[in-house]
Amino acid sequence: MNTVSTPAWRALLELQAGIISRGQALCHGLDDDIIESRLRSGRWRAVHWGIYATFTGGLSRDAALWAAVLRAGPGAALSHRTAAELLGITSDRSGLIHLTVPLGRHPEPIRGAVVHRSGRIAAATHPVQLPPRTRVEETTIDLTQSAASFDEACDWVFRAIAGRLTTAARLRAALDLRPKVRWRTGLAIALAEAGSGVHSILEARYVHDVELPHGLPAATRQARTAEVPRARYVDNLYEEAGLVVELDGRAAHGIEQRRGDMRRDNDHAAAGIVTLRYTWADVTERPCTVAQQVAEVMARRGAPVPLRPCTPTCPIPARRSKQAS
Repeated sequence: MNTVSTPAWRALLELQAGIISRGQALCHGLDDDIIESRLRSGRWRAVHWGIYATFTGGLSRDAALWAAVLRAGPGAALSHRTAAELLGITSDRSGLIHLTVPLGRHPEPIRGAVVHRSGRIAAATHPVQLPPRTRVEETTIDLTQSAASFDEACDWVFRAIAGRLTTAARLRAALDLRPKVRWRTGLAIALAEAGSGVHSILEARYVHDVELPHGLPAATRQARTAEVPRARYVDNLYEEAGLVVELDGRAAHGIEQRRGDMRRDNDHAAAGIVTLRYTWADVTERPCTVAQQVAEVMARRGAPVPLRPCTPTCPIPARRSKQAS
């Protein structure tokens, strides 16, 4: 019987993008002599020790991921940036393949991979997705912990929620399961803000650097402007003033994005809604100027705001008390 052509064997090769472990080959009836013959003939080749590509030519991304996770052994799962790539949290492909294995296991170094260890990997691994990978919530919390800064950590949280891959409540539940977490308090605040409609680190910076310290009222986040011919969603809406504040996190948008922004701004203008747009540099480097401009536009549109200085050096003058006047 030619065991190599059985339906189960073919299904396994299809599932694993043509990658097979030596143990799997033996379980499907191949012996050491057959395996070595296929390797010598070039029909198979070793990708890692004991892990083989059953085809010629380069490895696809799926094949490379399967090879790494099979080499890492039982209980291993793709994690961190590699899981984020597969789950759609990021569109960037990770240069190194990130894997997490059970805490007590110490596999040999795997070429092109970074191995993490966790006592929770069994619970953190998605129950059905293949190749094995950590769940969206676990992946997001992992990424916050490997981030270089708190802003970067928050950005991972907002990406996962804005992409509708998870919710603030689910992420908070995952956070609560971790006994040791960097920036726990800050991440909890970010999750609360995400639950109220803040969708990016730039929007969070707008709230904390522009609105709150200068006394601006809280805008409605991710608001739907139904007054225009085509309903639109905007970052921040000050409804009383008919003012929209849009935050452009990227330095440049593609031409289609710019056209879409222009059509939306034009629709709003026709409906009597004014739009102000600010970049990352505006919000992070000139928050006082942004607050002052927003307040001036609100005042001109019949919704004056009594601004306050955020610090002693803030260019916004302090309000004098009635007694002093």
